[in-house]
Amino acid sequence: MNRAEFARRRKRLLEIMGKDAIAILPAKPVCKRNRDNEYPYRPDSDFWYLSGFPEPEAVLVLIPGRKHGEYIIFCRERDPKLEQWNGALAGQQGAVEEYGADDSFPIDDIDDILPGLLENRNKVYYTMGREPAFDQRLIGWIDRLRGKARAGVHAPDNIIALEHLLHEMRLIKSKAEIEAIRHAARVTAQAHRRAMRVCRPGLHEYQIEAELHHEFAFNGCRFPAYNTIVAGGGNACVLHYTENGQRLKNNDLLLVDAGAEYRYYAADITRTFPVNGKFRRAQKALYEVVLAAQEAAIAQVRPGNHWNDPHEAAVEVITEGLRALGLLKGRVSTLIKKEAYKTFFMHRTGHWLGMDVHDVGEYKVGDSWRVLEPGMVMTVEPGIYVPAGSKGVDRKWWNIGIRIEDDVLVTKEGCEVLTADAPKAIDEIEALMGHG
Repeated sequence: MNRAEFARRRKRLLEIMGKDAIAILPAKPVCKRNRDNEYPYRPDSDFWYLSGFPEPEAVLVLIPGRKHGEYIIFCRERDPKLEQWNGALAGQQGAVEEYGADDSFPIDDIDDILPGLLENRNKVYYTMGREPAFDQRLIGWIDRLRGKARAGVHAPDNIIALEHLLHEMRLIKSKAEIEAIRHAARVTAQAHRRAMRVCRPGLHEYQIEAELHHEFAFNGCRFPAYNTIVAGGGNACVLHYTENGQRLKNNDLLLVDAGAEYRYYAADITRTFPVNGKFRRAQKALYEVVLAAQEAAIAQVRPGNHWNDPHEAAVEVITEGLRALGLLKGRVSTLIKKEAYKTFFMHRTGHWLGMDVHDVGEYKVGDSWRVLEPGMVMTVEPGIYVPAGSKGVDRKWWNIGIRIEDDVLVTKEGCEVLTADAPKAIDEIEALMGHG
């Protein structure tokens, strides 16, 4: 993202806020991993979305109509001793020259400066509850202003959740955002192809994970967008399995749910394939049901349709398929009404995708499912899971877990599958794995 992209976002938010308001957004704090070690720092997505500022111990402030500049960053001062250990800091000059702030102050001076910026503002756009320690500081500043009422100082009357405005903005992606997701998707598809090529019985799940992460990092995506799932056999029936420690067995399926992050934008792909490169008959039968459900769901991704339309399409195909294979019994309409499919397909068919892998944005507006619009990006990921011991289910289906997931952009004409480079047809997978 270039500076102009961040400036456009701030300008839009300032226009929405109105002239009697102020927005305050603290950076996410550093998180300790253990003792003297920290997790790699990743800025809070909302903070990054407006600033592009990469450092902790910072606070972004937007003040519509302020004569000396509407965009302020409080951040750490330059410190040669600290920088020798941890790298260069932007400091106040860098916050202005490199990151586009109109004004910047040392973070240590925030208690002296920010209360004055709050004076005579009616609304504070700030999301309570995300940073409890900062919540208390903000309340303290407002209480301090209320104590000056006799001196004619007006304290803000309302604290309004900033995320309601910001997340609506984030839901529709710009061209630059789509390109970042597209790159992450391309790298992730390459990684899934690599996993299929190297997979064989006797490897451990973590060795497949290592191949995925190597492909990510080698192509400029240093970190995965979320905890990678590499689930062999019955482990695939645990939806968020991340132990990734077991040995891969011949005749099992392997479910891989992995996505790269590029410039803070996520991809999210799931593929399921045979450890030995060849689908068994029962695996193939269930896989074809899931693939047909995904294709039906993707066909429903277009402007004017509702968020829930892809899910309803997937549910219908999966219910029909499970009934045809004997895993469900009864009329399809009745089974859907009673949600009998949830025994084997218990999650939704997708989620928003963006800076967060489960990205922000409401799924309903009022009581109605949201209408899809160009620029939205979503996953489409139906699945079927049959753990061992499933009552009334033939053993041939046990320990089969299948999910097929792609990232889909809503376009003016319909949709684009951003992750189409990752094979999902049975013949394509078997050919890539050397059994075509």
